[in-house]
Amino acid sequence: MRSYDGQFSDNRPLKRTREEKVRLLAELKETLRSLKPHTSPELRASIGGRIKELEADLAAPPPPPRERRGPSHYEERFGTGPRPPRRPRPPREF
Repeated sequence: MRSYDGQFSDNRPLKRTREEKVRLLAELKETLRSLKPHTSPELRASIGGRIKELEADLAAPPPPPRERRGPSHYEERFGTGPRPPRRPRPPREF
């Protein structure tokens, strides 16, 4: 199956909330503490780098809330009200 642009399986970074980032940071720190002494230095460096990224991300102030978006081009082109049904439904019999 081919993917289409904007599909969830695309190679995109995950958007996490601040609470999820705090939880992930705690999990990574616990993982780093629990590694065995014979664990590869590359793995330790990788986890340490991810911890530093998360700490820097959490230290930055949160972005301001987005402004309320105006009507999209779709709404401008086709009107703003609800569409009438394509064909009337037959009455339901009980």
